[in-house]
Amino acid sequence: MSASRTVTVGSSNGLHARPAKIFVEAAQNAGVPVTIAKGEKTVNAASILGVMSLGVEHGDDVVLTVDGDNAEQTLDALAELLTTDHDEAN
Repeated sequence: MSASRTVTVGSSNGLHARPAKIFVEAAQNAGVPVTIAKGEKTVNAASILGVMSLGVEHGDDVVLTVDGDNAEQTLDALAELLTTDHDEAN
């Protein structure tokens, strides 16, 4: 089963090192293939270099695609990570 979803990035500084690391670790732990796309470029969501190479900024729309069992649940979890502002001061 494959599922895709468009998500707007919430981190105020986009997918730079810290938010990208959080997202990539979740994609790695999903146990199924996950891709993230911005515009025409699609990369493996489990690759920190791939994700950082997209240059995703705050407010950008990205498309997540998950192949495998529980694709919708995996999309829910990953989308929540992307829409959260991980740059907020604690």
